Amino acid sequence: MGLIGEVLMLPLAPVRGGLWAVSQVLAEAERLYYDPATVRSELALLEQQLESGELGEEEFDRREDELLDRLEIGLRTGAGTDNGTTR
Repeated sequence: MGLIGEVLMLPLAPVRGGLWAVSQVLAEAERLYYDPATVRSELALLEQQLESGELGEEEFDRREDELLDRLEIGLRTGAGTDNGTTR
């Protein structure tokens, strides 16, 4: 983009920055949602709720299926990985 284009786009800089920030937050939320460790924790909690009687078998099965779908997607896409970095 030339100098004139940059000058004309300058008023939109805050909007572009805001959109970038929103996209970063959404990407992190999605990464956490599909993170296999997070899903496994939720599965363990779900199991505890079933054993304590907080959940019925039907509700457990429905929620377990949803979590297993998330786990499959997370494992397939590599969600939750930090590309070689550790936390």
